[in-house]
Amino acid sequence: MYKKALAGLAGIALTIILATPAAADTWRDEQYWLDDYGFTTAWETSMGEGVTVGIIDTGIDASHQDLSGQVVGGYDASGTSGTNGTTPMGPDPNHGTMVASLLAGHGHGDPPEDDEDDENTEDDEDKDKDEDEDTAEEEELAPIDEFGTDGILGTAPKAELLSVSVLLDDSAPNVPSVDQQIANGMTWLVDQGADVINISLASSAQDWPESWDDAFLYAEEQDVVVVVAAGNRASGSNVVGAPATIPGVLTVAGLDKEGNASWDASTEGITIGVAAPADPLIGALPDDEYTTWSGTSGAAPLVSGLAALIRAEHPEMSAHQVIQCILETAQDTGEAGQDNLYGRGIVDAAAAVNADVPNVDSNPMGSIAEWITLHRRGEIEDTSSTEDTREVAGPIDYPTDLPVAAQLEDSPTTLQATVVIGFAILLLAVIVLTVLFARQRNRHE
Repeated sequence: MYKKALAGLAGIALTIILATPAAADTWRDEQYWLDDYGFTTAWETSMGEGVTVGIIDTGIDASHQDLSGQVVGGYDASGTSGTNGTTPMGPDPNHGTMVASLLAGHGHGDPPEDDEDDENTEDDEDKDKDEDEDTAEEEELAPIDEFGTDGILGTAPKAELLSVSVLLDDSAPNVPSVDQQIANGMTWLVDQGADVINISLASSAQDWPESWDDAFLYAEEQDVVVVVAAGNRASGSNVVGAPATIPGVLTVAGLDKEGNASWDASTEGITIGVAAPADPLIGALPDDEYTTWSGTSGAAPLVSGLAALIRAEHPEMSAHQVIQCILETAQDTGEAGQDNLYGRGIVDAAAAVNADVPNVDSNPMGSIAEWITLHRRGEIEDTSSTEDTREVAGPIDYPTDLPVAAQLEDSPTTLQATVVIGFAILLLAVIVLTVLFARQRNRHE
């Protein structure tokens, strides 16, 4: 199980198509999802202010012009960079910055200019429009007008970010395993007070290491919304894999520009909760650059931003109720009700933020605590009977020099030794039987 999980996690859930650089305002025009999926309307109510979102990825370039001031803390789970999660690393170093920009980018440049000078050249009749209509229009445009006209706006442009960088290859020695980096990163984010955690990493394995039990349980106990990418067929994920299979997380599938389930930039599975735009997308690159790309890696932060909008508007709302708001207001698509391509449907940001959704007592996406009780019974302590649940799934130490990853069970060395010893015993048995048979035959002769 551990080998499969590690091998699968080496492939980040993304499909990148690099573009020729263009003017920044052109990139803003490409963000069709802000209007089409209700985010600009939702901003009239909430823009994510006061909410902290953690991102576990390949590191975020916090100096990017569209992300300046957004990253308020970080942790390098690999122990290789020493820059608190703000050094892009690994085989896809741009990935974390792209994800962050779709979640909390604030654009750059000057706010839109007042058209007053142009209006002075118009006829007097055009200047004397109905005041109520003017006021309504100004209020409608006010949220967007707070930001510059260039660059990328995330779905929660006033949310703060925490960055956890993980190294997804073996390019550096003495680095913890990928699964341990993610577990440590999850725990660190919860300890730092993250309200939402985004994981745009996917694997081809449905199972996950037991170290994730504790990390995801800790997030569940501390009322954190965890949003993960479903994975992409183009990256080898024909069905959802961990962490998208973990009970309690909100798994996000991908849509094409027409609002249909994307074939390459998505996958399928019973744990999918909701679908969001995945193809095409744009994103910020380190060094103030931009690109086009696709994948559920980008769909997930759009939904994480939506969760931040809800938590900003309803700070008293539990994590499972936030997830319920997103699911209950989604536009049912495909087969009626829950299905393996769209989950509960397509996200509707305006409805999720503003609708009055009946309260639920539990997470509609399941519970990792219940799963542990059923499937790890006898292997780990049942936290439901302890007074301090943090003892099992609580904070850990974060050393600067992280230890070498422990050897996995059934390692190649152990297996080879077992095969050699077994073959020697078998050969000896054959020789003994041959000698005995020869002696018995000689007696009869």
